[in-house]
Amino acid sequence: MPHYDNYWFESRDGLKLFARNYQHEAPRATILCIPGLTRNSADFSELCEHLAINYRVIAVELRGRGKSEYDTNPLNYHPELYVDDVVALLDSLELTSVILIGTSLGGLISMILTALQPERVAAVIMNDIGPETSQVGVDRIKNYVCNPVRVNSWAQAIDMTQEVFGAEYPDFVDEDWAAFTKNIYRENSKGGPVLNYDPAIGLLMTQQQDNAVAPNLWSAFAAMQTTPLLVIRGRLSDILTTECVEKMQLKKPDMHFIELEDRGHAPLLTETECIVGIDNFLVSL
Repeated sequence: MPHYDNYWFESRDGLKLFARNYQHEAPRATILCIPGLTRNSADFSELCEHLAINYRVIAVELRGRGKSEYDTNPLNYHPELYVDDVVALLDSLELTSVILIGTSLGGLISMILTALQPERVAAVIMNDIGPETSQVGVDRIKNYVCNPVRVNSWAQAIDMTQEVFGAEYPDFVDEDWAAFTKNIYRENSKGGPVLNYDPAIGLLMTQQQDNAVAPNLWSAFAAMQTTPLLVIRGRLSDILTTECVEKMQLKKPDMHFIELEDRGHAPLLTETECIVGIDNFLVSL
């Protein structure tokens, strides 16, 4: 039985958006989890259950993902509007201070939000993302997001997921792939799998990459100079390079950093090293 409440809020342009809300009577702080490009709040379920012991935790679903309403205008699937949606969530909950945990696109949103409203962000955890992204990884993501393949059964969905993400999780066994796939797809009325996001989110990536994946956010990163930061990287990542991490460490020497073996883009945040590292970082605050 889930330990969260369903929370619905409205974007500034009228979309009905969703978040999981893990309440806590006396939280140490409030943590907001923001998922990646094609992902949803289910990605954070295990981490949220763990963190909810001591914190209030919220896991948002961006427009066009999961239970959040799809946008009729695909040009609105843009980082600036995602940031605005997150601000709308914070405003609706009257939250003045949060710790952000962002995976991939969620990390980019976290950087931009911190630059825009630094007084509202107590700390940031960025999962396999930095101020610049490797074109190799962007092209890989663009290939599967912009060319979705229809599947007719859950077995086909699992096979497709393993084909797309096999290099990112080389240690996965069958049970891992089945669980991972269920976070990407949802059941249709006939019990079959369909993607749990609007395929139109890839339109901007086909037209102009800069509109969908910010190529350079070093100015936003500079604005995080006084913000406590933990960066997590998969050693096999084709999105966050070691060169980018080294540059980040030069610009922000107090940055905490974890690198995981047998992980590409992106770590699940359920790995023991991740859980321990996140806990230690949060305690250090």
